[in-house]
Amino acid sequence: MKFRRKSAGPDNLSDDVDASAEIGGLPAGPYDADEMSDAVADVERIDLGSIALAPFPGRELRLQVDDATGAVQAALLTAEDGALELRAFAAPRNGDLWGDVRPQLATDVQRRGGTVTEREGRWGPELVCQLGVQMPDGQAGTQISRIIGINGPRWLLRATLLGRPAVDDDYAKSWEDGITDVVVRRGAGAMPVGEALPLTLPPEAQRVQ
Repeated sequence: MKFRRKSAGPDNLSDDVDASAEIGGLPAGPYDADEMSDAVADVERIDLGSIALAPFPGRELRLQVDDATGAVQAALLTAEDGALELRAFAAPRNGDLWGDVRPQLATDVQRRGGTVTEREGRWGPELVCQLGVQMPDGQAGTQISRIIGINGPRWLLRATLLGRPAVDDDYAKSWEDGITDVVVRRGAGAMPVGEALPLTLPPEAQRVQ
């Protein structure tokens, strides 16, 4: 599906876009569905409702679905050695929802016995989390994740890198580049701050628990 912005006028570009970060002369995303240039909008993307994803070679798209409710909880791009989880949330028009949410996420990981380090990343402060888990073979292991938060116009995109992309910065670059081509559709309706934006399940996606 192609996305078209409501107006192609440059005055309608979001103030949240970092004009210094460009790909091919265009501001790097993620993008707001209503505030894209025509060149960005003309890219074919998989429409998942509140998130649209451009083709990502070498990665498989899966959707995490709650069996009890049937609701789609997250979009996952997976490869043999890692994954990228994407979720979008409603945010206030002005403010820093990621700044509010980040300490809460860190506290939750620590409450479950994990450790958290905050560092500067491509989009500003992000979290590197280590949490003890039980491996499929029954042995104890450690899951490492990088949680990236990106504030947009009335939305927050949360991207979580798992596996090798969470620990290898050079390898993670291509995964981060994929985040720059994500489109978020907030919708015009009122929503509580922090509520997950709804995702839809296309026929070709695989369900994962």
